[in-house]
Amino acid sequence: MQTPDNLKSLDLKSLVQPNQSITLLKALHILTVDGKLNQDSRRKLKQVTHLINFIAPLLNEILVSNANPTIVDHGAGKSYLGFILYDLLLKQHAAGRVIGIETRADLVEKSKVLALDCGFDRMDFQHLSVEQSITSQALPDTVDIVTALHACNTATDDAIKFGLKKRAKYMVLVPCCQAEVAEVLRKHKNESFGKTPLSEIWRHPIHTREFGSQITNVLRCLQLEAAGYQVTVTELVGWEHSMKNELIIAKYTGQKRKNALERLTAILNEFNLQDLQPRFLA
Repeated sequence: MQTPDNLKSLDLKSLVQPNQSITLLKALHILTVDGKLNQDSRRKLKQVTHLINFIAPLLNEILVSNANPTIVDHGAGKSYLGFILYDLLLKQHAAGRVIGIETRADLVEKSKVLALDCGFDRMDFQHLSVEQSITSQALPDTVDIVTALHACNTATDDAIKFGLKKRAKYMVLVPCCQAEVAEVLRKHKNESFGKTPLSEIWRHPIHTREFGSQITNVLRCLQLEAAGYQVTVTELVGWEHSMKNELIIAKYTGQKRKNALERLTAILNEFNLQDLQPRFLA
């Protein structure tokens, strides 16, 4: 019979890749100083690893024609994704870089120090707003992949805006805590009751929150399709690991979905979300 310690050891071996830096995982506080993995860190590592498994074939496709790709992690936070992505996918290549964009200066400085300590010399971190990141001379005019893992509320939309402006070949997005649409639904709730029976979908507060989250991602997908991206929506990991589990992968093809803008506008009008036109129709 296996003891809890043996189970933890087996669990760690199943989650940590053979070429993965244990020192890095400790520095990110995913592993404790004695190499243990708690339940919260286990979920975090599993989510990041699964996301990197989705990114890996996209990066390999890009490397066929571009030996020096640029990956931008928007709303990077503590840069778990950026560091582990570099460790698993980029450090074995001679070129390619990861740029983390974050509005909190203290997190940017900590990430810079950690990258230096790890010898990850093709990692860069920028303390920029979304608008600044679009125009900053510190970033290239075009990028290859834009990622956003659990970028809260409108931060995912910021990543999309950045990706559109930078003509990203791929966007890989895991949205989180989407409150803006729900707030607009609440604002116009009484008006909506008289306009459409569909307002029953968000009459109760919990439905407002959940429907707001669902419709936000629908609008994002239509926005991307209208801009010439082919969109795939799937689960990141099992729901037992995270309730914020929707993964949006967008590949630029240049083929715009003909009715995407029409559908997007119709949804905004039908659900009294016209206040959000500047965000989704800009």
